[in-house]
Amino acid sequence: MKIETIETKRLYLRGFSKEDAPFAISIWNDPKMGEYLPDPAMEEIHESYLRSIEALGEDKDCCYLISVDKNTHERIGTCSFIPDKEGKSYDIAYCVHEKHWGKGYATEMAAGMIEHARRQGAEKITVSVNKENAASNAVVKKLGFAAVGEGSFQKRGTERVLSDYKYELRI
Repeated sequence: MKIETIETKRLYLRGFSKEDAPFAISIWNDPKMGEYLPDPAMEEIHESYLRSIEALGEDKDCCYLISVDKNTHERIGTCSFIPDKEGKSYDIAYCVHEKHWGKGYATEMAAGMIEHARRQGAEKITVSVNKENAASNAVVKKLGFAAVGEGSFQKRGTERVLSDYKYELRI
């Protein structure tokens, strides 16, 4: 799903391109940065996995974005959203590269996606956050989300099951 670039105070949230795949993989498949994500840590990235990540910018249902610093154009993190069929509810996700942790980028990325959804007529934003991810739980609470449920998922390619909170924000 393609959209126009979302602009925040310090960032551009721009469409995912094939060239962004190595950056995304460096976060999602890192044991530390990807600890709470569904992707497993991989010592070796297989060609088929790389090709699937390179194609994310062409996904018809999910809008994959790369956040970049407005001044330096350095990649900061990845984010995404999936609107429901009516466009009234958006499910969002975000992650920030470790070297940019603690600088407020996750909050800014999520706020940018929320504002975009609001402009598109959305009424609700949802997000799932791993129960053990204190930083991300703090982000959604800061943005006014309320916990509405709990769930779990199995980390791909592993036996590990992770528990998460389901959050909702009415806009």
